[in-house]
Amino acid sequence: MNKIFKNFKIYLIKRNLCFGLLMLILSGELTFACTGISLRSKDGGVVVSRTVEWALSDAQHNKVLIVPRAKNFVAQTPDGNNGKTWKSKYGFVTLTAYGQPFGPDGLNEEGLYVGLYYLPGFAEYAVYKPSNAKKSMSVGDCMQWMLSSFKTVEEVLQKMDEILVVGVNNKDFGEADLPFHFKIADPSGNSKIIEIVNEGEIKVYEPYLDVITNSPTYDWHILNQRNYLHLSNKAKQAKVFGDYQIVANGAGSGLIGLPGDFTPTSRFVRAAAFTASCRPLDSSLEAVLESFRILDNFNIPLGSNLPESSLPKGIVSATQLTSASDLKEKVYYYHTMWNRQIRKIDLSKIDFSKLREQVIDDDVLKINNIKNLTPLD
Repeated sequence: MNKIFKNFKIYLIKRNLCFGLLMLILSGELTFACTGISLRSKDGGVVVSRTVEWALSDAQHNKVLIVPRAKNFVAQTPDGNNGKTWKSKYGFVTLTAYGQPFGPDGLNEEGLYVGLYYLPGFAEYAVYKPSNAKKSMSVGDCMQWMLSSFKTVEEVLQKMDEILVVGVNNKDFGEADLPFHFKIADPSGNSKIIEIVNEGEIKVYEPYLDVITNSPTYDWHILNQRNYLHLSNKAKQAKVFGDYQIVANGAGSGLIGLPGDFTPTSRFVRAAAFTASCRPLDSSLEAVLESFRILDNFNIPLGSNLPESSLPKGIVSATQLTSASDLKEKVYYYHTMWNRQIRKIDLSKIDFSKLREQVIDDDVLKINNIKNLTPLD
């Protein structure tokens, strides 16, 4: 009887820990609050950009993995490394997380972009069956499969029914399934949102102004836009009430009511407003720089979503990284919480047939650089 009671007690502890982790995620106390946008330029450029938030610990998103062509992949399942196998056609670069071979987003040598965005409470992968192991893979494997196998969005969509994305527990993320949805895009400007729900059902959405955040599902965010039809980049006109003429206090009065909090729903509305009102851009490089300016509005200070007693050690920001992928020129740009200088990896200059797989870490010292311009005389 004591053994039965002990096992039941362990079960309750594990159940409560999992439930507590889920509640923390849903309540926003564990911030993984990424925001994604896309901008286009007059020269045919397509730039896909995003922030990466993770306020639990240093997820090491600053480390970039470069993967060559002709690499042999074996996908993970709940039973181990016994899932789908394939050989890569294309080389790619990807952010990493906790030293894993995948992360928030990546870009391949043909200009295909794949981004992962948190979708807790709504993403629901296929139920794993050992008989389906050879077509099964984790969500991280799915990202690598897309980047290494295809050069267009349409190619990805045509092959999605040939795989099963299943939940694979990951110790680095609290041993929980990783609930993500995807944003994929290619140099033609084609872009899609892919969500896996209802035990493996794949839903594909046309992006609304190419914006993406987190939960709820994408169709809900589009419906919610109806609540913000009053927003405009035009200033409110003065109105007369009896002897009084009431005028706006200053610029930006057309955007009064734009939500400013960090919830996924509010960030979606804000990102859509900034994208819709973006100034004309001449080149893809200009679009890259404008992307960073817009996404500065979504940087989340560490203490804004967490009480002082819950602040993690070893990180200085909830927004650990911001990236911009130039799909036309095949260049991946990013800056990190440790160094706001924009860095780039030019995929068009890499010979992926000869390149060795490697990780680039430009934040080894983890010290923000400050240039001293103080005159000495």
